[in-house]
Amino acid sequence: MGLFDFLKSENCPGAVFPASVGAAVKGTVVPMEKIPDEVFSAGVLGTCCGIEPEDGNIYAPFDGKISQLADTLHAVGVEAGGLELLIHIGIDTVDMNGDGFSARVKAGQRVKKGDLLLTIDLEKIRAARHATVVILAVTNSEDLTGVACTASGSVMPGEELLSVEK
Repeated sequence: MGLFDFLKSENCPGAVFPASVGAAVKGTVVPMEKIPDEVFSAGVLGTCCGIEPEDGNIYAPFDGKISQLADTLHAVGVEAGGLELLIHIGIDTVDMNGDGFSARVKAGQRVKKGDLLLTIDLEKIRAARHATVVILAVTNSEDLTGVACTASGSVMPGEELLSVEK
């Protein structure tokens, strides 16, 4: 059972399974094995890819529905057509209790690829001595035929980051 199984596609009428997950932020791709957190780098929460952000704007990586928004605003879930994605901002940033994070969406809201989800203050995160890498993890990877990080180097929001096969 995936992390966001409570929100399946039948609860999200018209949701189309996306063939790819776009970059959620402008920055430099960090391969899964280089993410500075063992839970993510080992794929415990699913196949993932990171981005070292250049700015603090976090965008929807595909059309879908906000399946969850952490109270501390350091993580947001997006679901579409059975694909479950966790966007996790930084490492151990839950400790910041939302300081430096601002939500532009709420749980249950429908979003389009490119919609602004969150804004983050990168300097506050760095001042709190946390890594700023933004991680996009397909939390139900085990239920899919394939998930792979397809990007490297610099990416812009919306550019393909992960390919997914149902």
